[in-house]
Amino acid sequence: MNTPTPPPAKRPLIGHGSHAEALRIGEILRKETVGGALLVAAAVLALIWANSPASGSYFALRDLKVGYEPWHLDLSLGAWAADGLLAVFFFLVGLELKREVVAGDLRNIGKAVVPVAAAVGGVVVPALVYAAINWGNPETIRGWAIPTATDIAFAVAVLAVIGSHLPTPLRIFLLTLAVVDDLLAITIIAVFYTSDINVAALLLTLIPMALYAVLAQKFRRFFGLKPAAAWLILLPLGVIAWAFLHASGIHATIAGVVLGFTIPVLRSQASGGPEAGPGLAEIFEHRFRPVSAGFAVPVFAFFSAGVAVGGLDGLSSALTDPVAIGIIAALVLGKPIGILLATWLMAKFTRATLDPSLKWIDLIGVGLLAGIGFTVSLLVAELSFGLGDPANDHAKVGILLASTLAALLATALLGTRNRTYRRIEAEERVDDDGDGTPDVYQQGK
Repeated sequence: MNTPTPPPAKRPLIGHGSHAEALRIGEILRKETVGGALLVAAAVLALIWANSPASGSYFALRDLKVGYEPWHLDLSLGAWAADGLLAVFFFLVGLELKREVVAGDLRNIGKAVVPVAAAVGGVVVPALVYAAINWGNPETIRGWAIPTATDIAFAVAVLAVIGSHLPTPLRIFLLTLAVVDDLLAITIIAVFYTSDINVAALLLTLIPMALYAVLAQKFRRFFGLKPAAAWLILLPLGVIAWAFLHASGIHATIAGVVLGFTIPVLRSQASGGPEAGPGLAEIFEHRFRPVSAGFAVPVFAFFSAGVAVGGLDGLSSALTDPVAIGIIAALVLGKPIGILLATWLMAKFTRATLDPSLKWIDLIGVGLLAGIGFTVSLLVAELSFGLGDPANDHAKVGILLASTLAALLATALLGTRNRTYRRIEAEERVDDDGDGTPDVYQQGK
């Protein structure tokens, strides 16, 4: 009698990741807490100043032009923050993306497929929600991409504050999801927000980028040991590449991503190989994350978040605009629905199953965290409508309110779940002999 073949075992939807990956996630959480706090402080300061009696000085500062006009670089301070400083942020995104693909969870298709699917769902559904609310209006429909992005710094900062006992798989899932989400946002900016391309400038961009890549690959040990070398050699090349890409018509922040991708992740054999220590990408991440989280992103938030609400009447006008309504609905409802729906479909139609340490309600909390749009959403709003357009101001109001609401809802839900997991951890410390006496108590006898 033939024995029936057992069905293939289901794999966890969200894996635990390696021990090194868990440690790295913990370190990122600690660092982004400060960056997230600075980001919020800069945005609050901008809002207060922009709605104070001295609001004129804020907008005069934001619109002050600085730069060399013959090279088309006479930009306002607000534009320098959006096009220039955010390139530093996107450089870190490029480093993180490459590290995930080469040495992180995204190198394993089995582990990558769920967060990738969740990120796609978290982009498509919010875009559809916004488009449905603004359908038929060719002026406002341009903002469909605003609610597709997740602010990784803000979301991770909230998670770091409230999620001390949340399971490691959930943290890894959020970080991987946010990284893929950033990649999708970058693609949207590059494809849908590029109009006329200056081919000559674009081709010239390839020269400093190629030189940058060759130097970073060939002299990775040198740049790893000599911190000043990156500032004196690689940074000027990066600035030249950024300037040519800006002149080409493609949004200049894309240069940061491309340059980040050129940095090697693994340590060279001459330096002992991958097992001997961190590669250049991780070293650069440690060096430049403080510049991004502590300066570049907060300054961008300061110049971008300042919107003159106009009192209760202005707030009412903004909140009745389909632009703001679409953004709020898309970020607060569309994001968690898209992420949860995509994850559920993976569980329904593949061999994947939810990790035993997690509950579906935990994923709702992650979906709400992903609804914190902020940095990239503010950038896409400016690209969609332009500075000075009332639709852009209303979009900013929608982004700020939606991000705040999403953060509060995620804090309430995940805070409750965190207390549950903390209680479970305490119960698991009870001695194995079943006497109900905690190990800590017995060790102190």
